[in-house]
Amino acid sequence: MAERLYLYDTTLRDGQQTQGVQFSTAEKKKIAQALDDLGVDYIEGGWPGANPTDSAFFEEAPQTRARMTAFGMTKRAGRSAENDDVLAAVMNAGTGSVCLVGKSHDYHVTAALEIALEENLDNIRQSIAHIVAKGREALFDAEHFFDGFKANPDYALAACRAALEAGARWIVLCDTNGGTLPGEVHRIVAQVIAAGIPGDRLGIHTHNDTENAVACSLAAVDAGARQIQGTLNGLGERCGNANLTTLIPTLLLKEPYASRFETGVPKAALARLTKVSRMLDEILNRVPQKQAPYVGASAFAHKAGLHASAILKDPSTYEHIEPEIVGNTRIIPMSNQAGQSNLRKRLSEAGLQVEKGDAALGRILDRVKEREAEGYSYDTAQASFELLAREELGQMPQFFEVKRYKVTVERRKNKYNKMISLSEAVVVVKVDGEKLLSVSESLDETGSDRGPVNALAKALRKDLGRYSQMLDDMWLVDFKVRITQGGTEAVTRVIIDSEDSKGRRWSTVGVSANIIDASFDALIDAMNWKLLHDTAEAAEALNAV
Repeated sequence: MAERLYLYDTTLRDGQQTQGVQFSTAEKKKIAQALDDLGVDYIEGGWPGANPTDSAFFEEAPQTRARMTAFGMTKRAGRSAENDDVLAAVMNAGTGSVCLVGKSHDYHVTAALEIALEENLDNIRQSIAHIVAKGREALFDAEHFFDGFKANPDYALAACRAALEAGARWIVLCDTNGGTLPGEVHRIVAQVIAAGIPGDRLGIHTHNDTENAVACSLAAVDAGARQIQGTLNGLGERCGNANLTTLIPTLLLKEPYASRFETGVPKAALARLTKVSRMLDEILNRVPQKQAPYVGASAFAHKAGLHASAILKDPSTYEHIEPEIVGNTRIIPMSNQAGQSNLRKRLSEAGLQVEKGDAALGRILDRVKEREAEGYSYDTAQASFELLAREELGQMPQFFEVKRYKVTVERRKNKYNKMISLSEAVVVVKVDGEKLLSVSESLDETGSDRGPVNALAKALRKDLGRYSQMLDDMWLVDFKVRITQGGTEAVTRVIIDSEDSKGRRWSTVGVSANIIDASFDALIDAMNWKLLHDTAEAAEALNAV
């Protein structure tokens, strides 16, 4: 029979301690619901009383299968647990579980708290006993445990025993500074269990300061700990916490964990993992990390021609799992390392069937390599690659031709003596044999200037004849700029990510010594890709009638 392993998420508390991260109450509720849908056992909602948002969240916390947990600290010296207002705020959150952080490193007791070692142990006992007496499940977060154990193992163990004897369900061993390595974690956890603290009462909480948080968590499990704490996408103080987005699929899919342990996460829920990970990044308004294990856009990207050739025959040659299991997708990008197998696969994904040995394959490869030597990158700009390939194959219609454009950016003071900017664009295009001129500024609904690229986009879409309406539901979602060479030979590469109402997302690239030119080229590619696919769909629908 499989042993039970419990997953404890602290995204809403420790994750919120990430520099630059501050969740709203609504965002915390959305994340909590997603975590519950995944199947984690505990959701640490925050520290009630520490800030208004955390307090508001517990007042409006969603009903979850997972045990909602409030976080706080052991009572302060000189007052009883019943009369400590900080502890009272935590208890008033009304959660079924309460996790209290307390000192387990003797140095922190005497230097930070400035109290006697025995008094700290008494604070732990009284605080945990108070929680248990109120009918709540108690967890003791043994702060700085591993550093404390290495300095004074007897005292670190005494702190854990004080909590255990007072009725704590879980003793959570914390690598607070994140400097302990996996071998040390395994050795120390094994020693704790040998000292009489049962493994099925032990949790592990690691930080990623040596890029070992996941490895340290697994090492603790190997040694006997049965609860893992972590965060979505590895959010957390400094370098982050153990990444549950990595740990969950590892535990469910990799041996010996998959057959040895049972978690609250059903295997079917893994198909939502990538979506949940990217939802969090959307809330944080940041671009997802491409190289993230399991869920990153590059996690199943095969760039080298040798790899792509093997993938076509058997994906397991270069993939440790099927990407669909975790809700991700396989990508065969184009680059100057690509071979013909890679190319044919990528063309096939774009709906272009080219026979092996076709001379067009060599021409497309040569052009890709020439363009990348100029600074272009088709690794992520898949839409631009498709357009390039169609041009070489003679399958790219010309929807419009840009005859000229002009952009101006004015900086001036308004009537309130405040410096403002205003971008304006003029674009002349030829559509169906007719020249069309459009002018647009870049002010948004609030009257703020959105910049010259926005002005160009608005001007282009304003009058493209019969194609304008097709572009009404297209918008820019990301804009990335990179200088590919230095000095007087500097070249600017712009990659634009676009999206439409059909849920499609595509990337295009432009390169020039001038950032506006590079942006405009990427923008034109984005519009051409949209028009290409929408007109093709319209034609198919018409033929089906």
